[in-house]
Amino acid sequence: MDRNLNTLSRQIMELQIEHRDLDYLIDRMVADATHDELQLRRLKKRRLKLKDAITLLQLQLEPDVPA
Repeated sequence: MDRNLNTLSRQIMELQIEHRDLDYLIDRMVADATHDELQLRRLKKRRLKLKDAITLLQLQLEPDVPA
């Protein structure tokens, strides 16, 4: 079980790094007036999917709380 938690933690960290990199890239593109709008939309969509994946993994790490 402990090994599974380490794997989840590692996956979360990797996704967070990718999310941060996309944030930086998106900010750079927005600052450039000649950016490709389609590519920008795709990057934003990818960033949102990463955020969702991070949230799902974080929920798996947290113990179940009785309702």
